[in-house]
Amino acid sequence: MSEFKLFYHRDEAIKVSRSLEFLKKTPTDQFFWIDLNNVDEEVEAQLEDFLKIYIQEEEEMIEIETSSRYIETRDTLVVNANFLMNNYEKSPVSFILKNDILISVRNEELGSFTETVKKVFASPENYPTGYHVFLTLLETRIEYDADMIEEITREITHLSNSIQDADEDALLEIKNLQERTMLFRENTIDKQRAVSNMLRSNLVPNDLRPKLTILIKDINSLLEHIRFSFDRLDYLQDTFLGFLNIEQNKTIKIFTIVTVIFMPPTLISSVYGMNFDIPELRLGVWGYILSLCLMATSVIAILIFFRKKKYL
Repeated sequence: MSEFKLFYHRDEAIKVSRSLEFLKKTPTDQFFWIDLNNVDEEVEAQLEDFLKIYIQEEEEMIEIETSSRYIETRDTLVVNANFLMNNYEKSPVSFILKNDILISVRNEELGSFTETVKKVFASPENYPTGYHVFLTLLETRIEYDADMIEEITREITHLSNSIQDADEDALLEIKNLQERTMLFRENTIDKQRAVSNMLRSNLVPNDLRPKLTILIKDINSLLEHIRFSFDRLDYLQDTFLGFLNIEQNKTIKIFTIVTVIFMPPTLISSVYGMNFDIPELRLGVWGYILSLCLMATSVIAILIFFRKKKYL
């Protein structure tokens, strides 16, 4: 769904407009946030021309190089990030900060933006500039990430309680959880770099620096939680492989015991099956019974030996 919102101050309150013409007729110092959600290229081009900014294409937003994730010029900050959706798909978002106005560019409906809008209207006095909105967006996104990490933690705990049922599905679940955890780590490190760079920037208002410091601490805590989850998954993977080896050893043990048990009877039957004049053959039926008794005795002796050695 295409959506274009202009947030501005008027009469000590926050108003919203969806008209590009209104933006052109109103002094820009009244605006503090322009949110573009899957808008047409024509709208982006008009905004670029009016605000003297450059809105990146999606291919540029998702560049993995550090120099593409955070860009600072004389009067502009550009921060590119990937926000995770509920299905763990990446949604690229670009933030442009110029003249105390935040321009956010995205292509998906994201819960962190909806929640931030509620916070803005609830406390309009706390959002004099776009920098304040941007930090609230980051805070809200980190809260969402923390909730998603907690959900992964619950899945890890559930998997840990059922890990004894070693099968292919359990190993696949461990792999999927590892991939999600690595995805969270990658996204969290991106936010950590952005906030760290903003702490060193002269464009950021001084009253926001304590908030940036708190954000860094929150991000570090989240990274620690992610690291702990990844360590648990490594431990679960080792435990799974251990159970798998035990199951394989049990199977091999059974085959080995069966093979050893039937080796003496096989030897006896082989001896009496030779085409030679064997004395026991002259006993007739008693010779047959003797051979069966020898076979049974060898099997029982081996079973008793295995029982004493606690192999059975």
